[in-house]
Amino acid sequence: MRNVGTVVRGIRTPIIKEGDDLAQIVVDSVINASKSENFELENKDVIAITEAVVGISEGNFATLNQIAKDIRSKFNSDHLGVVFPILSRNRFAVLLSAIARSTKKITLLCSYPSDEVGNDILYKEDLINNNVNASNDVISEKEYVEKYSHFKHLFTGVNMYEVYKDLVTKEGCEFEMVFSNKPETILDYTSSVLVCDIHTRMETKKRLERARATKVLMLSEILNKSIDGSGYSEFGLLGSNRSTDERVKLFPRTGNELVNKVQKLIQEKTGALVEVMVYGDGAFKDPVGKIWELADPVVSPAYTSGLEGSPNEIKLKYFSENKFKDLHGEELAKAIKEEIREKDSELKGSMATQGTTPRRYTDLIGSLCDLTSGSGDKGTPVVLVQRYFTNYSNE
Repeated sequence: MRNVGTVVRGIRTPIIKEGDDLAQIVVDSVINASKSENFELENKDVIAITEAVVGISEGNFATLNQIAKDIRSKFNSDHLGVVFPILSRNRFAVLLSAIARSTKKITLLCSYPSDEVGNDILYKEDLINNNVNASNDVISEKEYVEKYSHFKHLFTGVNMYEVYKDLVTKEGCEFEMVFSNKPETILDYTSSVLVCDIHTRMETKKRLERARATKVLMLSEILNKSIDGSGYSEFGLLGSNRSTDERVKLFPRTGNELVNKVQKLIQEKTGALVEVMVYGDGAFKDPVGKIWELADPVVSPAYTSGLEGSPNEIKLKYFSENKFKDLHGEELAKAIKEEIREKDSELKGSMATQGTTPRRYTDLIGSLCDLTSGSGDKGTPVVLVQRYFTNYSNE
């Protein structure tokens, strides 16, 4: 029996720049790592590539002026409502500058006490002290400034109300901010609305349309085609982040071509049929700051076909403490292995699976890779996951 199960390695690569042959760089980097670290690639290993270097290599960028032009042409409004943006200097602040260039006034409707991914905009205890019902109450900008603006984010030390107001007014655009957890509140101010939440955007848009908003678009509907030679994405501006103060990198659009090319090259060079995926944010929730790290529209925008599906696993502890409670040692190990080999092809809903994680492979592996590569200076935009699809019964 193997004494090691799943192995995860961050793979260092050269710094990726626009126009680089990313598939060849990935393949060379993985093979070089296998030689230097003395391991072999195996069938069903997973090579994962962070979406950031995919977008960079394909040159999928857009300027703020290109974004502003698209927004202006689609709304043609002097007063835009901006609903439920995430509170992020990297993700949304740069987009807000572009939005401000497209109109004369912005009313920004922010959820509270936190945004969609868990960033707070005020202290929760202040809501209790002021007897606020977050389900129904609207907090005006004036009230926020008087009662809540002393808030500073636990990790960044900034107040995003101040950041967003400064960015908009610097563009010569009038700014006001309102706090409510009902998207329909924005219609008390303007009927032209840009929906900025990520995973709940469809519901938010439908609610506003039912409330008879004049024009409602989502961030995913901005820059979903090229504007004056810009990049673009099927997810529009979702998944974008700051490249410079005047340019953003968009979510990649050539991922499917990339993953299939890497798979083919690896098989040609090593004989191993690996799976390949592009990954963005995982779904880790910080236990202190309560931030849910999933600002991308999906965890994996592209992957090879072998990564379809979800785990179909039994809970070892359940069988050890129930069906095989009287077995120990080699006898127990043998019985558990046999149970795994004979498990049903579909276990969903049975007691045998209680406590297992019914998520898609791409979401599980993408989260693992995101935590492995990090977002800082590790220099490992490629992650190799080996033996993920093996189990206790594999010798």
